Amino acid sequence: MKLLRLYLTLCVIVVSISATAQFRKYSNEFLNIGAGGRGLAMGGAQIASVNDGTAGYWNPAGLVGVKDHPQLNLMHAEYFAGIGKYDYASLAIPGSNGKRTFAITGLRFAVDDIMNTLFLVEPDGSINYNNIQAFSSADYAFLLSFAQKLKESDKKNIHFGVNAKIIHRSVGKFAKAWGFGVDAGVQIIQDKWRFGITGRDITTTFNAWSFNFTEKEKEVLYLTNNEIPVKSTELTAPRLVLGIARDFKLGKTTSLLAEANVDLTFDGKRNTIISADPVSADPKLGLELNVNSVFFLRAGINNFQKALADGDTLNQKKVWIYQPSAGAGFKIQNVTIDYAFTNLANQSNPLFTHVFSLRLDMVNDKNKKNK
Repeated sequence: MKLLRLYLTLCVIVVSISATAQFRKYSNEFLNIGAGGRGLAMGGAQIASVNDGTAGYWNPAGLVGVKDHPQLNLMHAEYFAGIGKYDYASLAIPGSNGKRTFAITGLRFAVDDIMNTLFLVEPDGSINYNNIQAFSSADYAFLLSFAQKLKESDKKNIHFGVNAKIIHRSVGKFAKAWGFGVDAGVQIIQDKWRFGITGRDITTTFNAWSFNFTEKEKEVLYLTNNEIPVKSTELTAPRLVLGIARDFKLGKTTSLLAEANVDLTFDGKRNTIISADPVSADPKLGLELNVNSVFFLRAGINNFQKALADGDTLNQKKVWIYQPSAGAGFKIQNVTIDYAFTNLANQSNPLFTHVFSLRLDMVNDKNKKNK
């Protein structure tokens, strides 16, 4: 009953905030890419089952699964033929009593070496390529996480976690933004079942933008009919992610984990399976085959959308499409390497990317002897 009241309270808070504020749809989308080869290979279906250092991103309650020693997670991915670069790093540190965990996470998504052609054309109409300068557009996020065991028994475990989220976005020297938000999550483990819920941006997350243009730059923008931006605030609407997972025993050393998630967004209609105003729902499905806790095979699908059928420009017939993913993992002692082959678009317009991530369980000599 206590957990049910927590669920209902969180839902009421999210819905009430969304109903009284104005938000920019798809704000801070770089925070929805994912983290870790395991999660990306499983289509982002992680809310109920995640129990490593990447839980700071997916569901902070899962950080309780990091026990005995700190854990380091690293990931690098490149998109659009290397134009966009995405980096992720996290460090999870368990408490001495094994009931709580602290973590810090950093993310960066950037497009570097963007050409600034603002002064390409001289006042006399001639072109001067020496006036071209490069700049970067980068989005940063830093998560400070805390996870705590609320209940522990042979039949049921309940974990709770919270993130304090700091966001920094910059577009060269022209524009910068700072923001702050809060995430919270719960996991319930009962027998072979796992349940999870995460509230992201539950207090709403804002980005306060400021702009810095010289008088000469403003003049060029004005003469070329471009709007000169002014200070503004961008709000990110709360979202709820619900998850359920089950572990199936296939043999003495083999098991299959199946998980289903659904993202509930509150910023109006989206192109999802359930599209309504103000709530839309987007499901995610993931599978993981575990062989002796050493080798892993994974697959997932998400991002279901309706789009025009290939080649059907005459009848304008729409069909359901989705974003597939697959991957594998291999663990050698305290090192785990995960790989994901994931698609940024959908199966009809593939933009596949190779993603590798590393997990290091920082076991010292004393820990090894005790084990």
